[in-house]
This record gives sequence, C-alpha cells and structure tokens, in this order.
Amino acid sequence: MNTSETKVRAGEGLSPAEELRTAVAGFVGDFRQFATDIQVKLQQQDERMTKLDRKTLLAGAQRPALSAAAETDAPHQKAFAAYLRSGDDEGLRGIEIEGKAMSTLVGSDGGFLVAPQTAERILTVLNATASIRSLANIVNVESTSYDLLIDRAEIGAGWATEVAATTETTTGTIERITIPLHELAAMPKASQRLMDDSAFDVEGWLAERIAEKFARSEATAFVSGNGVDKPRGFTDYPKVVNTSWTWGNLGFVNSGAAAAITNVDAVIDLIYALGAAYRAGASFVMNSKTAGALRKLKDADGRFLWSDGFANGEPARLSGYPVLVAEDMPDIAANAFPIAFGNFQAGYTIVERPDLRILRDPFSAKPHVLFYVTKRVGGAVSDFAAIKLMRVSV
Repeated sequence: MNTSETKVRAGEGLSPAEELRTAVAGFVGDFRQFATDIQVKLQQQDERMTKLDRKTLLAGAQRPALSAAAETDAPHQKAFAAYLRSGDDEGLRGIEIEGKAMSTLVGSDGGFLVAPQTAERILTVLNATASIRSLANIVNVESTSYDLLIDRAEIGAGWATEVAATTETTTGTIERITIPLHELAAMPKASQRLMDDSAFDVEGWLAERIAEKFARSEATAFVSGNGVDKPRGFTDYPKVVNTSWTWGNLGFVNSGAAAAITNVDAVIDLIYALGAAYRAGASFVMNSKTAGALRKLKDADGRFLWSDGFANGEPARLSGYPVLVAEDMPDIAANAFPIAFGNFQAGYTIVERPDLRILRDPFSAKPHVLFYVTKRVGGAVSDFAAIKLMRVSV
C-alpha cells in the first residue's frame, strides 16, 4: 500500500474531487519509480554488452581471420593432395571422418580413402556414362555381399460369403538372391616430376583416369560379365523362348530373320512379351550398330519406329520407349541377342561400397608413381520377369 492510499484511508471525509486528485498523484509517482528502475536495468545491460564486444574484438585480433571459402573437407583435401604428390601420409593418418561407416582414412586392407570431392567426381562420371548403371537399381552396402528377397508369386485371394466356409488360398514364393561384391581396380601412373609440379591438378587427373577405367570395366561386366571375380551381366543368364519362360531364365523372342532385324512385328512382340507391370518404366538397350539398323524400320504406313529426343540430353525412343546405347551389347548376327527390353530398375541390381581406396606405389615403376585404386561392386539380375531379349533367328 503506497503513501497516497494511506492518506486517502486516513481522511475519509475528503470530497470526491480531492480523492481523485490524490489517486492520480499516487499513480504518477508509482509510474515514475517504474520508469527509473527500467532505465537503470537498460543501462546495466548496455554496459555488459559493451564489455562482451571488447572481449570479442580482442580475441579476434589474437587469431588469423578465417577464409570465407573454407570447406569442411579442407583438412582431408590438403592431406590427400600431399599424399598423392609426395607420399606423406602423416596428415591422412591424423584425420578422422564423421560417419557411421567410416571412422578413419586408413583402410584395413592397406591404402587410404579417396578424398570425398575426388570420389564424388568419379561417381558422377560413372552414373552419367551410357551403361546399365544409369537404368539399374543401385544399393550401397558395407558388407561383402547383399541378399535380396524377391516375392515372385502373388498371394492368392477369393470371394467370401457370410455363411460359406472360406477356403485356403495360395501363398507367395520368396526367392533369395545373393549378390557378392567384387574388387574393381585401376592403376594409373604419372612421373614424380609431374607430381612435383604445383600447377598440375593431380586430383583432377586421378579422378579422370579412374573414372574412365572404371566406366569401361563396369559397362562390360553389367552386360556380359560371367560372375567370376566380376559382376554377372544380364546376358550371361540362361535364355529360353518366352512362351516357355520360367524363373531363373530370361525370355526371348525371335527377330523373324536368320541374320538381320527387318521385321517390325518382332519389335512389337518384344515389347509385349514384357508384363504390363514392367512396361511403364521399360527401356531398350542396344549398341550403336543395332541402333543404326533399327532407325530404318518403318511401319505399314511408312512411319519410322525410331524418334529422336526433343530436348537436349533426352534419349531417343523406339516405339515410344527410351533407348540406351550400350556398346557392350552384341552386334546383329545369327543367334545373337543384340536387343534387350525391360524395366532394369526392377530387373537388375548393382551393389557397391560407397568408398574408394588408394595406395601410392613409388617403387614398382620408377621413375613413375603408380596409384592403385580399388572399389568394390557387384551386380546380378534381381527379377527375371523384368527383362526380355531379342534373338536374331527365324
């Protein structure tokens, strides 16, 4: 209770005007005291902020300014460049990478992990190349193999009534497909004098050479690899006439000619040999020679089945479906399988470890320096119903 309120209670005989004047005077006094307290607190806060700014400026003057273009991977990048040029691995051994799968740059089987920027450049080139990789399902793993479970038979169903007994329906069939990982290696070399040249972009050169070698090896293996120390290509699997197709085989249709593809009906047969569930994401796969032959095919009305992409980078189409030109596919010849048509996202799975490893060898090829780079990758057909082939035969 303030002084004004005490006076009002003490003089109960005051007139209403005097009571109002006294109450207003008390309110004004309390407000002035409140304003004074706020002003003191603001001044104290301002003093604390001034002291904090002075400490920040003093600390900043005692350390070098940070680069505006500094990157989170700069320590690894610098250490990796030093290792490539001179073989100095102390920097790499002292750096740790954050991540569940990678805690150190030193590989358990020897060598070091390739710098993230360099590895990303290599993977970008691999994904952009004209190979099955651009169509297939890609899975990253940390183990030596990958188990894929495929439900290749649908669960049965039926109609039920209120009073009739429900009969047992058929169950699905689960297939386990194991895809082992194999070691893909490249060993480019460069002279030590070139390594000592600071103007030479050793990381860019290494990424270009590795991507070039890996792309060629992968493209061949995903098409025709036999599965021995390499991925198994889809053309290596057993093949049967599509009317007799069973799981574990790839179905095919005949071209209608002994050593050529001149029949438009054969292309139509190949398209509709694939189930409707797979056709929505299907693509043709063939090499350049086969593509050149199919560009000339016309229907009964004289219209070409082949059409080029309307936009830059868009693939050409055959009967409305995209065409991937993969040079590792066979040429047109008697009993060859030069054309594949299927949904490779469902039909072929590529399994790989996300890291690349490098080992520098300055001794084996003096005066050159060898760079032994390894990557683990595997591949196999994961759904035999999702890929169909065309055989050149009557």
